[in-house]
Amino acid sequence: MSQVPENLYYTKEHEWIRIDGDEVWIGITDHAQNALTDIVYIELPEEGDDFEDMGEFAIVESVKSASPIFAPLAGVITAVNENLDDTPELMNEDPYGEGWIVKMKLENMEAVSGLLSPEDYRSEIGE
Repeated sequence: MSQVPENLYYTKEHEWIRIDGDEVWIGITDHAQNALTDIVYIELPEEGDDFEDMGEFAIVESVKSASPIFAPLAGVITAVNENLDDTPELMNEDPYGEGWIVKMKLENMEAVSGLLSPEDYRSEIGE
């Protein structure tokens, strides 16, 4: 059974979103990291990069496959988790904490309400 924290929003592409003031934190879900297995590399965006809704902003490579990570909503990257350069396995070990990928300032913060709730995400992944 995957961890699905109640205080987050989710996407069908298995990203989580945490609201923090006027920014959001984004990472991959516990379900996603389990499916990927051992994560060995992540190609990160740059601070200041601008993305549209569902724009690909990173690529995660595991021993099993390479998977794109999408910006759930349009916005600008305000911070990148540089720790993932040396320790990408943080996404496996602590996907909702130290394994976060980026922080973004969204073009429209109210758009978050259109993302999946924890209950909807559990249904999406069949749990």
